[in-house]
Amino acid sequence: MKINFKVLPLDSSLFDSFNSLSDCQLQYAKWIKVDVCPGYPCRVSLEDAKVGERVLAVTFMHHKANTPYQSSGPIFVREKAKQAITEVNEIPHMLQHRLLSIRGYSSEGIMLEAEIAEGAMLEKLISSMFQNPEIEYIHIHNAKPGCFNCSVVRA
Repeated sequence: MKINFKVLPLDSSLFDSFNSLSDCQLQYAKWIKVDVCPGYPCRVSLEDAKVGERVLAVTFMHHKANTPYQSSGPIFVREKAKQAITEVNEIPHMLQHRLLSIRGYSSEGIMLEAEIAEGAMLEKLISSMFQNPEIEYIHIHNAKPGCFNCSVVRA
């Protein structure tokens, strides 16, 4: 049975205040000029930043659960990123060409399943993971660097 899902970007308003800060004003963050594409996936637009653009490298608390699985890590956000609007069962292109770590969590924030797969297999893997009724949401990370990309919920 196919289960519908929705890929969720990060909310752009979480990063609006950074756009007016200089490098000297940033704490635990840094503006980087993109020198290769793909290479800097934006967690707000769910697109790879283009060469010449600026991205903010910043630590982000992506799993705020009061469990041992609480987690934060570095992410990239394009300067003045426009928030992606994804359709049901849509896999953004930036995920389709990466090796990904897919982690399924319970409503209590406990990891119940984890897989590694090429992005081309993501739709099938998400549907398969959601066959487990205890999985409330999924987090997708880049497998090699381990950075958080986005979350997925049932639609």
